[in-house]
Amino acid sequence: MARQTSGITLQQLHYFIEVAAEGSITAAADLLFVAQPTMSSAMKDLETRVGRSLLLRSARGVTLTTDGTEFLGYARQVVEQAALLEQRYLGRPPSRRLLGVSAQHYSFAVDAFVQMVKTSEAAEYEFSLRETRTWDIIEDVRTLRSELGILYRNDFNRNVIDKLLRDSGLVFHPLFVAEPHIFISRKNPLASQDRATLADLADLPRLTFDQGTNNSFYFAEEILSTLSSKREIRVSDRATIFNLMIGLNGYTISTGIISDDLDPEIVAVPLDVDEHIEIGWIGHSAIPLTDQGQRYLAEVRAVVAGFGVALLG
Repeated sequence: MARQTSGITLQQLHYFIEVAAEGSITAAADLLFVAQPTMSSAMKDLETRVGRSLLLRSARGVTLTTDGTEFLGYARQVVEQAALLEQRYLGRPPSRRLLGVSAQHYSFAVDAFVQMVKTSEAAEYEFSLRETRTWDIIEDVRTLRSELGILYRNDFNRNVIDKLLRDSGLVFHPLFVAEPHIFISRKNPLASQDRATLADLADLPRLTFDQGTNNSFYFAEEILSTLSSKREIRVSDRATIFNLMIGLNGYTISTGIISDDLDPEIVAVPLDVDEHIEIGWIGHSAIPLTDQGQRYLAEVRAVVAGFGVALLG
């Protein structure tokens, strides 16, 4: 008699990934054309096999436990590797590519995303890029809404950001260090200067990204957030901030890396301050990146290197 296995099946892993993505056993069952009782039974059996609670169930759906969050990362790795194995040896087409990225408002992150999509060999894919608030980036990665996040830290916010990441089971991986620049319209009188000073900016509108209910100097996307400004405008997206640079001669402070293709009317001018901006990516400490996540970071490094910026690590 064949010995009965108590192992986890690929089907269970597929089911679990979909349940986590949908936040609902019923929704996942509908999406996969599986009866709801069958899906629910499969999830309970999976938890029994691993000996841990992976899902928190409520009337509103399901959320991942701490163990479930870690398990999801490994499940994605196994399913991805199985698809690669089938593609290589069974002649099947590449599997549907999946990746979620959350980032502060950096054009290099968008450039890299564009290149990643263009070079994807998948016939089907489902990618997401969320330019969002600092707190939400950390939450997106913590809850695995996104696989990785892109944000900055410096001497001012480092302790607060690092503590929040530790408490969330996340790690910051440095990518590069940038010198502060101001982003302004090409028609701004400062655009012809080699460098700008804080005095040059005194009468210009300062444009910053709104941080919502979690507004804090430590979560600001721009350095020198504690300095007062006579004219302050908060915005929620990159298109608006660029329009205000052009229409009001406003400025924002960022990395100096800007794409002429994506933002042809905006230029970067070095800001004469004794500060630096450390850009990095964040991910779960216990969950390795998928191949697609690694491909995206490779594109980020390539884009940044193309601007002559030295990479870390």
